[in-house]
Amino acid sequence: MQLRDALDDYKRTAGHETWFPGERRTTTGRFSGGEGRLVHVDADGELRDFGYPLTGRTGLVRSRLGLSVGGDVTWLDEVPTEQRYVGDTTLIETVHETDAATVTRHDVTLGDAHVTRATLDAGDDGHANLDPDDCSLVVYARFAPDGRDDRIGQLRYEDAVEVYHADEHDFLASDTGFTDLRGQLPTTFQELLDDAPTDLPRARDGDRYEEERLSGEVIADAPFEDGVATVGSLLTDRVETTREAARASLDERFAELDSVEALRAAAAETTPSVPDATPARESVAADLRVLSLLSAESGLRIAGPDFDPYYVHSGGYGYTWFRDDAEISTFLLGADGRLGLGLDDWHARSATMYVATQRPDGSWPHRVWPRDGALAPGWANARIEDGPDVDYQADQTGSVIAYLAQARAEGVDVADLDATLVAALAGLDETLEADGRPVVCQNAWEDSAGRFAHTTATFLEAYSELALHGDGLDASALDADGDADAPGDAVGVEGLPDDLAGHAADQATRVYDALDDLWVPERGCYALRETPHGDIDDRLDSSTLSLASAHRSYDALGRSDSGAGGAVDADRLDRLVSHVEAVVDGLARETDAIAGLIRYEGDGWRQAGQGSEKVWTVSTAWGANACAELAVLLDAHDDPRAARMAERARDLLAHVSPGGSLCEPTSYLPEQFFNDGTPDSATPLGWPHAIRLATVALLDDADLLSAEPVAADD
Repeated sequence: MQLRDALDDYKRTAGHETWFPGERRTTTGRFSGGEGRLVHVDADGELRDFGYPLTGRTGLVRSRLGLSVGGDVTWLDEVPTEQRYVGDTTLIETVHETDAATVTRHDVTLGDAHVTRATLDAGDDGHANLDPDDCSLVVYARFAPDGRDDRIGQLRYEDAVEVYHADEHDFLASDTGFTDLRGQLPTTFQELLDDAPTDLPRARDGDRYEEERLSGEVIADAPFEDGVATVGSLLTDRVETTREAARASLDERFAELDSVEALRAAAAETTPSVPDATPARESVAADLRVLSLLSAESGLRIAGPDFDPYYVHSGGYGYTWFRDDAEISTFLLGADGRLGLGLDDWHARSATMYVATQRPDGSWPHRVWPRDGALAPGWANARIEDGPDVDYQADQTGSVIAYLAQARAEGVDVADLDATLVAALAGLDETLEADGRPVVCQNAWEDSAGRFAHTTATFLEAYSELALHGDGLDASALDADGDADAPGDAVGVEGLPDDLAGHAADQATRVYDALDDLWVPERGCYALRETPHGDIDDRLDSSTLSLASAHRSYDALGRSDSGAGGAVDADRLDRLVSHVEAVVDGLARETDAIAGLIRYEGDGWRQAGQGSEKVWTVSTAWGANACAELAVLLDAHDDPRAARMAERARDLLAHVSPGGSLCEPTSYLPEQFFNDGTPDSATPLGWPHAIRLATVALLDDADLLSAEPVAADD
């Protein structure tokens, strides 16, 4: 997104009740991709690239498509339009109803290429005399190679145009060539200062010779042949791909993708296939599609498409957070084991990148670029800086440990995995206070500091999983060659005992016992946090629902063959049931349009004019997952409350499942909703999709996905 676009949107949306001006929203439309490049096809048909964090290439920042009949252009974003995914794939079908004809588009992104195939249908309603050979597909496209909207040039060919700055070279081509091709300068300073937005593209200005060659903006006419016009764009690096190879690549795409069936078959290769017998198949397929779309080739994922790259109303979303990403990896690992989804490559790529991105002190940084793991802009990198550890999110390290320990147990074999776990264990110990709870740090929502119940839960789960699956781990796994970047070089691993699994079990028990310090009997729940000043903040917070899965891990440790640790006792079960029910009941919100859970009591973020907390899909899905985890834990203790918890899990799951009020017709889960049902913020957000997938798999595995309602007195 360029600043010109942000200012244009500001002019169009300032004062809107539920839109934050200056953003590029993805709450409508669908994405195609799954192999690097990520292209958004809005509900009106506009194309935009969102894949910079995944590939390092900016590509297409604005576009419009139109139908030209005898020289008269109808822009397709101004006519009635319907859109859908074709099956489980990332192939998008968009149908535009113009006065002259129906234009049916199929869009697919494959690697660094995006292809749009448009077909004309005059129908039997008075347009039978339409001559397709007198029609063309008009494409207005603005590219921003290397993220620039200045110092850009164009090279013209018979059937293609190349837009370049320095390293990134972007190509636009047509299978049928171009009957007209022209450039256009970006919005002028005077237009930017005008109160009214500028409609683009403009008419050709014969007095501005620079327009033809010195910008990233292109207007091209691609003629229809036999009622079909196909255009494609390709993002390349000048070192990796010559212009001759780039043009040949597009020609190959046009030749191979010469039908809707061919497009569908190619798109099907970008996402895992889902067996027909899979429970809640529509939901599972949608979740895997979203997580594929948000993934870089490295295996790391962006949290969501970056709708606010200038950080005007948020801190950005197009990065990898190790909390979100590791929890997604853990959810995928569990779901794969239960549903047989064939995701071995996903698990290995995630583990490899977690090993590669670990800091010498055993922790992980705040945010990284998913394409290569390089440090990304962030505000919680205290353990890299020379400041205090408060600006550090310790739960991220806990989440990564839990995943790596489980992946190790499942046979995921990557280099230096054991060394990474040993260093991470030492680093986790460094951030555990003498009282058995984590140090003062930032929370999961990244908006306050303290000693949080959620962070404590991640430590309990990390220690428990490491104790369960840490057989054979010892400090000798660390690289002792003196390499400054080797795992453990900056942590006190010399203080670790020989029996690391036993040590992790002891630490898990310390954390388990220390949770009593956060119990609030008056509310029947665990506190959100102890503030940096030592006060108890007893607000309800959906992140504390993570205590359910953490206790399941600890309980499994007590039931393991080693007998290390101890199973969850009856008093703690009572407290867990009380806590989960208090949080789910206390954070529940229902309007005429939506039903779900808010993030926490007093959450004021992105309220706009609503004046109250918004419903979050993460929180609602987390509620469903916590109830499911607790149901399975209770069932393991022969506790009759398990049935009630399972029912609550199904009820919450329904809100975020297809057909639920928090699941958009696109199949996407946006981060948030206003009370009137308007979706907001990052869409789709990967975290709730992974939680939904894991909850379906867990309930199905426990034969709890469907059941008779529980009687009130049960």
